[in-house]
Amino acid sequence: MRRALDVAAGAGDDVPIGAVVLGPDGQELGAAHNEREKTGDPTAHAELLALRRAAQRRGEWRLEDCVLVVTVEPCTMCAGAIVLARIGTVVFGAWEPKTGAAGSLWDVMRDRRLTHRPEVIGGVLEAESSALLREFFHRHRE
Repeated sequence: MRRALDVAAGAGDDVPIGAVVLGPDGQELGAAHNEREKTGDPTAHAELLALRRAAQRRGEWRLEDCVLVVTVEPCTMCAGAIVLARIGTVVFGAWEPKTGAAGSLWDVMRDRRLTHRPEVIGGVLEAESSALLREFFHRHRE
């Protein structure tokens, strides 16, 4: 999670969310922060970019033995991509009651109707993850 927080800190004008995909041996396969403002792409969430980089590095889209670590609870779009990538475990920091799809607003990744359901662990370094967001939005309101 500390690596994901470091990645998030480099987001510039984007909401500071960082994501890291780790392989079964713990090796970093892909890391990214939000790039929506930078690219003008509404789908440029940290999770999607990290998943793309990890899949490219592995040479396959199935990431079932990998762990995704992200600083904020994934939204529905990202949760769908996580399920489709067959990520084995998702670890996230801050809960997101407005858009979260890992137990807050929805629980997409653990929906029993889906053929793949990753293990989900929330609230890891939650205070640090939340503080990063609070500071960002405080600066943007000034």
